[in-house]
Amino acid sequence: MIYLDNAATAYPKAPGVAQSMYDYVEKVGATINRSSYASAQEAGLVTLTLRERLCRLFDHPEPTCAVLTAGATMGLNMLIKGLLRPGDHCIVSAMEHNAVMRPLVQLEGEGVSFDRIPCDGQGRLDVAALPGLIRSSTRLVVIAHASNVSGTLQDAEAVGKVCREYGLPFALDAAQSAGHTQVDFARFGLSALAVPGHKGLLGPQGIGALLLDAQFAEKLRPLIAGGTGSASDSEELPGWMPDRFESGTMNLPGIYGLEAALGFIEEKGVAALEAHELALTARFLDGLSGMRGVRLYGPPDTRMRTGVISIGFTGLDNAEAAWRLERDFGVLTRCGLHCAPSAHKCLGSFPEGSVRFSIGYANTEADIDGALAAIEATSS
Repeated sequence: MIYLDNAATAYPKAPGVAQSMYDYVEKVGATINRSSYASAQEAGLVTLTLRERLCRLFDHPEPTCAVLTAGATMGLNMLIKGLLRPGDHCIVSAMEHNAVMRPLVQLEGEGVSFDRIPCDGQGRLDVAALPGLIRSSTRLVVIAHASNVSGTLQDAEAVGKVCREYGLPFALDAAQSAGHTQVDFARFGLSALAVPGHKGLLGPQGIGALLLDAQFAEKLRPLIAGGTGSASDSEELPGWMPDRFESGTMNLPGIYGLEAALGFIEEKGVAALEAHELALTARFLDGLSGMRGVRLYGPPDTRMRTGVISIGFTGLDNAEAAWRLERDFGVLTRCGLHCAPSAHKCLGSFPEGSVRFSIGYANTEADIDGALAAIEATSS
């Protein structure tokens, strides 16, 4: 098996993730913020360590503003639906995932409007077009840092500079960049950062984080209310972070797993992980160049991109090609529109979609060479 579907979920997970989750279930078992016995205190300490690791990784100043979520989609919904009201305007890129677009389209029916910053045929954002889209009613700019279709990496620092000039909150969907490349909350000038735990951060599914600027957090209305284990004398939500956005029982197995994964990432370093993935990406792109029967969507080299590579088979239905890659060669990919129809329209791959190969930390040169041989055999 050659696993090249890391943009969907990383596999294998970081060493120690499964053991840490097992140890929690078998040896700890307690939840946090509810009890004071030793195992509950241990779980609370691991949770705090996770928040601290997140802040170190993303250069965020305050662990209490690292809100733990069920994933990036939940974090983006908390952000978009928690902030925008009828009459408000939002700006997104033309390369967005449905985790951003579906909440906005829902809110559009309630009087929220949005505009898309145009992108070129490789998915690159036209930052110069952003100021012309800003209105007096604009309340938020949110973009996908890296495309889950083409791997195109946007210049988040340049977008953040424009947002600061106009006094606009800037939020980043780092679902495809966190753990793959440097994401810097302070340098990018972010108000919010949404990340999943199970992709580039190499943790389990069902856990993620929404990192918030403290002042910006005060503008958000919590979408979920309930028990937090704090201020239990009141039927109102507590006003402090992170309790205000963490009602209900936390996903402690996920917290333990993600904390272990981030320990691995800290040990290896994001720069080293990125260098490994981009070296394999360059090998893949070089192998595709000149290959007949396939079309590359997105950047043709490793400048400003991640290891997500989409191709179209010109003489074969993409779904048929993906099935043959698995059946005949054991190459696992993802075929279709990848929950990002707007991105495919920018790249010229709509409505047929593409076959996506996404590289992770555990892939090898042998994996890339095997996939290239499989593509050539399938396309000929």
